[in-house]
Amino acid sequence: MTARGTRQGLDAEDLDVEEALALVKDGNGTARPADGRSPAQREGGGHATSPSSPSPSPSSSTRTPETAHRADAAEHRHQETSWPEARKIAARAARSGAARLAPVSVTLGDALGLVLAAPLTALTDLPSFDTSAMDGWAVAGPGPWHVREEGVLAGSATPVSLADGEAVRIATGARIPPDTTAVLRSEHGRTDDNGRLHPTREMQHGQDIRPRGQECRSGDQLLRAGAVVTPAVLGLAAAAGYDTLAAVPRPRVEVLVLGDELLTEGRPHDGLIRDALGPMLPPWLRAMGAEVTAVRRLGDDAKALHKAITASGADLIVTTGGTASGPVDHVHPTLRRLDAELLVDGVKVRPGHPMLLARLKEDQHLVGLPGNPLAAVSGLLTLAEPLLRTLAARPAPEPYALPLRQSAHGHPHDTRLIPVVLRGDHAVPLHYNGPAMLRGIAAADALAVVPPGGARAGQEAELLDLPWATAGIDACFT
Repeated sequence: MTARGTRQGLDAEDLDVEEALALVKDGNGTARPADGRSPAQREGGGHATSPSSPSPSPSSSTRTPETAHRADAAEHRHQETSWPEARKIAARAARSGAARLAPVSVTLGDALGLVLAAPLTALTDLPSFDTSAMDGWAVAGPGPWHVREEGVLAGSATPVSLADGEAVRIATGARIPPDTTAVLRSEHGRTDDNGRLHPTREMQHGQDIRPRGQECRSGDQLLRAGAVVTPAVLGLAAAAGYDTLAAVPRPRVEVLVLGDELLTEGRPHDGLIRDALGPMLPPWLRAMGAEVTAVRRLGDDAKALHKAITASGADLIVTTGGTASGPVDHVHPTLRRLDAELLVDGVKVRPGHPMLLARLKEDQHLVGLPGNPLAAVSGLLTLAEPLLRTLAARPAPEPYALPLRQSAHGHPHDTRLIPVVLRGDHAVPLHYNGPAMLRGIAAADALAVVPPGGARAGQEAELLDLPWATAGIDACFT
């Protein structure tokens, strides 16, 4: 296993599978490794120093390479962006004119989950003619009625007018014959021995007739631009006469998986570990509304990384690992070579603080995720989610909070994101929430936003829903 904390490392402790679903009693549950450093210390590129280590002076004439590196790291730490501000910056980055995605015309079959780029205006009256709301008889005038032999079915041509005292069998949705005064439901009528129809209860004029234009008139605005296309919206659009819709397209995303230590199959061995992010990120990004155009595994190759970025036509490039300052962490040097604009370079959040956001072109961005799996999830929700949501013109979810059932340990200075399950009106912190762990998030409904210093039992915490926890697995990835 590589020593770089931004890689997809695994904690050494042997964990029982059942404990992954257990609820933590003290709000933490993260074990401290044998080297005495917390996972939060280890995720930052392997350069964390002991709290008791003296802080070197950057101006010291005896500055060694080691103390210089520590001083530079401290300076960079001072410049890291707060977690709330990082999310705002990511959303703003996608609002620039060049970054906005041009509307496209899509068929109804391809529009699910997209956002309307123009108002949905009725192309016809709904219903477009007077229709029967029930199976029964169309009747004219007061009863009893003589029943015609022929019936009126849905989809039939304009039926013959009724004369007073006449009735005709009619199906739900069928066109109402001219001069009909009401529809008598099947269960509310009987015929006598002479074949005449009698009502079994009082009727009202116009009963069970859906008049033309009852729902809308041609030209009425049914939905505003910005509405998300749900299955119900598809039904409404079809009923209103649409074959295609003007919509904001899904942002195109390319995933670049970095690291020579990663295996794509089999068990970890000889210092090599399985790539967890290659299988996890594409469906997660699709659940966020993106179109994942490619997943490329590049290893630790600066030239390959440069070539992949410059050749990409994606709206967003997502890299995994390589965001720290180790000898084979190539993301920062490559961005400098490309003269990219760093919008966020480190975030005051645990796990995941070495994440970054860069503008490559006016219409293209890059999100650099740490390589540790839960740290990468943190970066995904902190930077990629607001950027993708804004690119796709999707509305921001309404913020909400729930009280924590147990206390949650926090970082002294940083926001902390921890997996939780929702139980009634409380959020319950889960075990295994270190930067290299996925067992907690795999059992979670949401991530709780724990402020610096931690949160006590009963204190409300903001929650970030996981997409499949609210919409269902199948619906998330279509």
